[in-house]
Amino acid sequence: MDLVIGPLDLSAHVDEALAVQAVAFGLGPDEVAVRRQIVQRHMQYPGARALGATVRGRLAGFVYGMPNSRTHWWSTVVEPYLRARDNDSWLDDSFVITELHVHPDHQNRGIGRRLITTITDDASEPRSILSAIDTDSPARGLYHSLGYVDLARQVHFPSAPRPYAVMGAPLPLRRAPADFLRNSPPG
Repeated sequence: MDLVIGPLDLSAHVDEALAVQAVAFGLGPDEVAVRRQIVQRHMQYPGARALGATVRGRLAGFVYGMPNSRTHWWSTVVEPYLRARDNDSWLDDSFVITELHVHPDHQNRGIGRRLITTITDDASEPRSILSAIDTDSPARGLYHSLGYVDLARQVHFPSAPRPYAVMGAPLPLRRAPADFLRNSPPG
C-alpha cells in the first residue's frame, strides 16, 4: 500500500487535510471555510501537533491534537456534561484528539488506528480524550478497541446537528496483537 505515517505541517497543508475531512465527514464548502480558521488557530496552541498518512505520496488521512486546556472552547462545552457524570477531571492532564479523518477510499485498513496510536505515543499526558458522533460507528468501534470509554453521551455542540459522545482512555492506548508485533523491538 506504500503507507507512510509521519509529522504533518498542518498549517501548510490545511487545504489538503480539509479536503480529506470534507469527503470523510461530509462537509460543505462553508463548513470547510470555518474549519480552516479553526485548524489554523489550533495549530498555534502550545503542544499542538499533527500527523499525516500518505499513500503513494497523497494524503489519505490525518490526525491532530494538543494538550487539553479547560479554557479551550471544546472543554467549556463538554465540561457540564462530564461534571454531571463526575468525569470532569478528565479535562486535566489529557491529550485531546481534535480531529482524526481517513479518506473513505483508504478506510478499514488500519490507518486511523496507526494515526491515533502514533500521535498519543508521544503525549506526555497520562490520558487522552476526544469526541465522536454518538452513534454505533466504525470510528467509535475503533476508539473502544483502543481502550476509550464513554465519559458522557448525548453532548450537544452549538450548530452540530447530531449529539456527540466524549470518550477517554489511559495512555498508552491498548494495542491489537498486530500493533504489538509491529511496534515490538526485534528479537
